[in-house]
Amino acid sequence: MGYFDSIYSSDLPHRARAVYMYLKDRTNKNGICWPSIKTIARELKLSRATVCRALDDLCKAGLLAKENRWRENGGKTSNLYKIQ
Repeated sequence: MGYFDSIYSSDLPHRARAVYMYLKDRTNKNGICWPSIKTIARELKLSRATVCRALDDLCKAGLLAKENRWRENGGKTSNLYKIQ
């Protein structure tokens, strides 16, 4: 059984499957990555809103943990994603 078999057979929308595979492809050895929503949207040719919905789908399904990251000056930067 391949790694993505559970994703392929899930009831997740196609947008969530695409975003999951994108993130999985960019994780480090600990399953963590931090691309911006803008970058994900541009590279997958999806709208930012679609990427946000996909990330919410993945979090609700328990496949992804999302953590906000902040700059030292208090500004927000890209999220940190951990594949579960």
